[in-house]
Amino acid sequence: MPEADGSGAVARHTVYEPMADHQLLIATTSAGKLREWRHLLADTPYRLLDLREAGIDFDVEETGDTFAANARLKAEAYGRASGLLTLAEDSGLCVDALGGRPGVHSARWEGDDYAHKNALLISLLAGVQDRARACRYVCSVILREPDGRLWETRGEVRGQVALAPAGSSGFGYDPIFYVPRLEATLAEVPDRAKDRVSHRGRAAQRVRAALMARLEAGAPVLGSA
Repeated sequence: MPEADGSGAVARHTVYEPMADHQLLIATTSAGKLREWRHLLADTPYRLLDLREAGIDFDVEETGDTFAANARLKAEAYGRASGLLTLAEDSGLCVDALGGRPGVHSARWEGDDYAHKNALLISLLAGVQDRARACRYVCSVILREPDGRLWETRGEVRGQVALAPAGSSGFGYDPIFYVPRLEATLAEVPDRAKDRVSHRGRAAQRVRAALMARLEAGAPVLGSA
């Protein structure tokens, strides 16, 4: 696969019908991430499969100390199990005032209840004002070819931890991720606006370009030898 140029400038005006012989496994156990990736890559000619559709029912332990390392672990495990072109990611929230926490532990930090997690983050920043509430969302993505070759990219957006949760869209930490230039949290904006600025949306622009370049270069039928 070609290297991403990092510009993120990819047109989205063409809509393709999914092609049965070009399959892409979206290797995530997160319903929210799966929903976003299906939306973000809907305008490519790939048939997007989830783990269940690929007959995979195991989890991969995230033992890496970086987002990229965890994405690579998942891409390797699910790619080998499926034999398909596989997209795996690891993402999370890094809060400056907390030394980058929860970081790579974002999904597991303080349990599964995001209302609790969001409230706890706000309480941990009690008395912290304005720019000192800085945080960033990070999304590292690995595409693994059926032959084992890997391609990697990353998307990031900076913001601030909101003073209180706001919005009902999105998932995870979105209700407390305030983007100053939008004057809203990521849970308050429409999907299209979120796609333009979010960590996953930015990574997806580069993934989409790489997937299309792959087809234009005459990639073999996915999953074949």
